[in-house]
Amino acid sequence: MPILDSLRPTPNLRVLVTAGASGIGAVVARAFHEAGAQVHVCDVDRAALDRLSREVPGITGSMADAAVAADVDLVFDDVQGTLGGLDVLVNNAGIAGPTGPIEGIEGADWERTVAVNLNSQYYFARRAVPMLKQSRAGPVLIAMGSVAGRLGYPFRTPYASTKWAIVGLMKSLAIELGPSGIRVNAILPGTVEGERMRSVIAARAAALGLSADAVREQYLNKISLRRMVTAEDVAALALFLCSPAARNLSGQAISVDGNVEYL
Repeated sequence: MPILDSLRPTPNLRVLVTAGASGIGAVVARAFHEAGAQVHVCDVDRAALDRLSREVPGITGSMADAAVAADVDLVFDDVQGTLGGLDVLVNNAGIAGPTGPIEGIEGADWERTVAVNLNSQYYFARRAVPMLKQSRAGPVLIAMGSVAGRLGYPFRTPYASTKWAIVGLMKSLAIELGPSGIRVNAILPGTVEGERMRSVIAARAAALGLSADAVREQYLNKISLRRMVTAEDVAALALFLCSPAARNLSGQAISVDGNVEYL
């Protein structure tokens, strides 16, 4: 296969994107759809699902809380009905979690962060793997992590803890599933432009008693390229990881972050 052709995702992939109706997930879902994939998303936000369905009728969706195992089971019932199988899982669901010193973090906030960010990865992987093993299209599992999964992150300990755990889960699954031909990688986005990052900056500014502009400048000064990344940057890597050019990439935690030096 010519090198340029190998950079395109395998045609007609059947793709599930969790938390795929808004934010990074929606951009990833749209990118796969534009590349010719059959795409199903799930999301806890009904309004976002309805909006995506109106804007991109070819993408199907399910209402689900990714942290609830019973909801995840229903998503896979829908996936079997709409896609008839699965070639790619993009395990994208996640929340920012609380911001504050460890002694000020409520147990319920910690547990919810772990439930959404980590438990959901397990719930979806355990249901997806039997379907991926039946795929003949170079099956791929992508775990959406964070640059906080390779660096310490003060005042964001629940979030960072889950993102480090995701890398461990990914590396273990890459070894476990490699003999079945399933590639498993993690994408570690850095500081991503958008509404979610603005909320994170605002929360951190409040916790530290600083202005939002000052905290934003702090973030940029920690990035070698002095710029944030976009959701499109993340989607482009997801497409590449599902292309023949990436057929020997597995077990990798790949940062898309402009080289964040520290947090």
